[in-house]
Amino acid sequence: MTWHTVVTAPSELGESPFWHPDEQLLYWVDIAARQIHRANVFMGTHESWAMPSEPGCIAPAKTQGQASGLVIALRSGIYRARQWGGALELLAPARHDPATTRFNDGKADPLGRFWAGTIYEPRDAARAQLFSLDGRGPAPALELKAGNATTANGLAWSPDAGTLYWTDTPRHTIRAWDWDAATNTLRRERVFCQWPGKPEGWQPGMAGYGGRPDGAAVDVQGNYYVAMYEGARLLKLSPTGALLAEFAVPAQCPTMPCFGGDDLKTLYLTSARHGRPARELQIYPQSGCVFSMQVEVPGLPVNFFID
Repeated sequence: MTWHTVVTAPSELGESPFWHPDEQLLYWVDIAARQIHRANVFMGTHESWAMPSEPGCIAPAKTQGQASGLVIALRSGIYRARQWGGALELLAPARHDPATTRFNDGKADPLGRFWAGTIYEPRDAARAQLFSLDGRGPAPALELKAGNATTANGLAWSPDAGTLYWTDTPRHTIRAWDWDAATNTLRRERVFCQWPGKPEGWQPGMAGYGGRPDGAAVDVQGNYYVAMYEGARLLKLSPTGALLAEFAVPAQCPTMPCFGGDDLKTLYLTSARHGRPARELQIYPQSGCVFSMQVEVPGLPVNFFID
């Protein structure tokens, strides 16, 4: 498989990409630069939108069945923008201390709820949590769904919506639950996949470390694609967690994949350069760019937040 650079202007910390099927645009965030981006990958156009704080994740939204802007998880809470560049309407304040914690990876579920996990920035305790927000009722409110993590990542659902995946990146662990979509309940927690920790003294460019699991996406066969941060690779895992394929990436720190295009056979991948060593950026000068490659099995389409 060959990667192509589809957005050459690098993000500091690119994350949360999704393909908007109605607009035919690729969206993503730059957490560190406090921006939301979108690009027409066919025309080569690119827009950015400044945020008041770090946008951990975003999802497209619908109102009364019509596509209508975005839902955005900022440091202080989850917000709704009815149009690109529009006013930010607070849907739910954060249930964490924004001085030490912010929202990170998240997306909408198959029934239209918005899920967002958090990152506990001191990283000295497992205080990160996973929340869901149902906007279909009279009063949206955050509901705690899982915890005992440091950095929330890897949120995804199986094609039958029966399994939810969630990652704690510093622990190098992807967890899975049986998920009941109608009642929004999780049960039978288990380890889906786990990797060894980073060896003491390891530096970029050294052998002996394959990275840690970051953002993820799932294809129609239930295969789980996960970006391995600091591992310069993307992994394709079967529904049982078996390694099916490994793809070298032109960035040491890939962050999150998503599927796009009319046939959902284009795999897009964001990456990061924020805080990375100068030597690493010399080896991987495209760090922070958005890449793409073609795959044979289509991915699942993006879910919309519904209000």
